[in-house]
Amino acid sequence: SESNVLSGKLLEEDSDVTLAQLCEACAVQAEAIEAMMEEGIVAPTGGEVTTWRFTRTSVVRVRTVLRMQRDLEVNLAGAALALDLLERIEALQARLKSFDPEARA
Repeated sequence: SESNVLSGKLLEEDSDVTLAQLCEACAVQAEAIEAMMEEGIVAPTGGEVTTWRFTRTSVVRVRTVLRMQRDLEVNLAGAALALDLLERIEALQARLKSFDPEARA
């Protein structure tokens, strides 16, 4: 489908995406993205809605939060907290691995 092509393309490219592209890639309405912005899950660059740009990481973060909401029935605030903790764990694992390449995640 066109959405799968777009979402795959978004994750492969380094370029930022618009609000509309983010919504399409994640199959959500703009209101859902705006609610995630209020929780600090994603933050666009650009001052006006028409100039907002989101990073590839934003696509991943939105998809992760949507999975948490769907699969675990976590509310948005809980998903934001869980996402933050998961990212901290990943960062700590990366640091540990840099000290000990034999360390397992």
